[in-house]
Amino acid sequence: MSRSPVLRRTLWLGLLLPLWVGATEMYRYTNAQGVTVIDRQGVPSEFIAKGYEVLNDQGRVVRVVPPAPTPEELQKLLADRERAKSDAQLLRLYSSPEDVDRARARKLAELDGLIGVATGNLQAARLQQANLQKQAADQERAGRQVPEQLLGQIVSQRDEQVRLKQQIERHQAMRKKAESSFAADRSRIGELLGQGR
Repeated sequence: MSRSPVLRRTLWLGLLLPLWVGATEMYRYTNAQGVTVIDRQGVPSEFIAKGYEVLNDQGRVVRVVPPAPTPEELQKLLADRERAKSDAQLLRLYSSPEDVDRARARKLAELDGLIGVATGNLQAARLQQANLQKQAADQERAGRQVPEQLLGQIVSQRDEQVRLKQQIERHQAMRKKAESSFAADRSRIGELLGQGR
C-alpha cells in the first residue's frame, strides 16, 4: 500500500521535528546588572565582548566564547606575535651566535670600507680646494681678477666636502646601529638556542 506524498512528508516532519527542536542551542551570558541570563535567541551585541557560553538542550556547555581582550591584552598579544615572527626570522638567518658574529664582521668591514673611501675622497677634495685657492691667490697677487670658473670650482669643492662629511656621518651612524642590532641579535639567538650570551 503506497502512501500519499503529503502523508510521507508529514511522517518525515514528525520524525525530524523532535531532532530539530532538540538541537536548539541556548546562550548563557551576564547582563549589565550582573545577572546570568540563558536565552535561545542569542547574546545581545552589547554583551558579546564579555564572553558567553553555548549550551545544548540539556543545559551542558558545548562551547565557550571567551571575553574579548582588553586593549592592553590585545597590545601584548600583538607584541608577542611580532616577537615570535622576529624570532623565527632570526632563526632562519642564524644557526648560532657565531653566525651573528661573522655577519657582524662582514657588515662592519663593508661600512668601514665605505667610510674609508669617503674619507679619502674628502681629503682629495680638501687638497683640490687648497690648490684652487692657491691659484686664486696667485691671480690676485698678480693684480688680475680671479676667473669665475676658478671661483665656481672652489665653491664646488666646498660643497663636495660638505656632502662627503654628511656621507661619513651617515655611514658612522649606520655602523653604530649595526653594532647595536647585531649585539641584540646575538643575545636573542643565544637565548633562543639556550646558549645564553
